[in-house]
Amino acid sequence: MARVEAETSEIFVPKGGYVCRKGDAVDNWLGIIDGLVKMNNFSAAGKSVTFTGLPSGGWFGEGSVLKDKTLKYDVIALRDSRIARLPAPTFMWLLDNSLPFTRFLLMQLNERLGQFIGMVENDRLLNPDTRVARCLASMFNSHLYPGLEKLIHISQEEVGLLSGASRQRANQALQLLEKQGLLSIGHGGIRILDLEGLRSYEA
Repeated sequence: MARVEAETSEIFVPKGGYVCRKGDAVDNWLGIIDGLVKMNNFSAAGKSVTFTGLPSGGWFGEGSVLKDKTLKYDVIALRDSRIARLPAPTFMWLLDNSLPFTRFLLMQLNERLGQFIGMVENDRLLNPDTRVARCLASMFNSHLYPGLEKLIHISQEEVGLLSGASRQRANQALQLLEKQGLLSIGHGGIRILDLEGLRSYEA
């Protein structure tokens, strides 16, 4: 813990800024101290795809650190965010010397794999209302995003970006989910009323 505290640094990334870019060398394992970011990629034609959103408490990039390769995606701040940077050598030292860290990392990779499999299924099989419901539910993973409360400080625009829908279409989906008693929409964000209902929702 002393080594981690001594060697981990913090950076501030403003809304719309890049936490890291596709093609960057992998020098750090990254965590969200406060804020919200998205993993994103663009095709040669400029089409955008969002892989996942990462709220406060989430860590990412472990696969790239393990492979010692350049990044294959962009990470963009959806709001002002504070980012922790754990150097890759420290990450590898923890992996070699800490059984609890190794176990945590194994669970992290397994949960991330399950999340991405679910996202592929959602994107290909589900309509926008269901994608929005599943997108919100996916943010409540106690391993990937510990400590996330039932009130998500997220805008309707951000929900659209993370679920692959326009802001207007995401707003329609949220209004529908609110009418069905699964969530409530307020100025502070979205309060989840029925998490299991969102996870199993299908329009």
